[in-house]
Amino acid sequence: MNRIVATVIVGLLAFPALAEGDAEKGKKAFNKCKACHTIVSDEGETIIKGGKTGPNLYGVVGRAAGSVEGFKYGKSLAAAGEKGLVWDEETFVAYSKNPKDFLKAYLDDSKAKSKMSFKLKKGGEDVFAYLSSVAPAPAAAEEADAEQPAD
Repeated sequence: MNRIVATVIVGLLAFPALAEGDAEKGKKAFNKCKACHTIVSDEGETIIKGGKTGPNLYGVVGRAAGSVEGFKYGKSLAAAGEKGLVWDEETFVAYSKNPKDFLKAYLDDSKAKSKMSFKLKKGGEDVFAYLSSVAPAPAAAEEADAEQPAD
């Protein structure tokens, strides 16, 4: 019996954590975000028409911070991306609650700034779940990586 329990626990630990939020609530909450952000697929399909003050959030899940080609990021967010910041649920939620404080802590820099002045006090998990639900399929991303020549 103990062996079965141990096997189940090890098996559960092997799976990546799923987004804890509610994608439907996140879609509604994204209305606050679309003043600055849009969601447009790589193929040009507009999922959510929004502003262009912030970067396109299509594919943000698992993406390095500050890495949308052609978008001019603030120095602190670009530095965080160079330091290895990747958007997962934990980092996305913390950043969206208070971007400036998040970057100060992540970069250990009291002078860090964020161009994003909006603070999403609650519902960040839901918005992340929504962004996950409209993200490119993992298989497509793996196929694209396989087609890239090795360095």
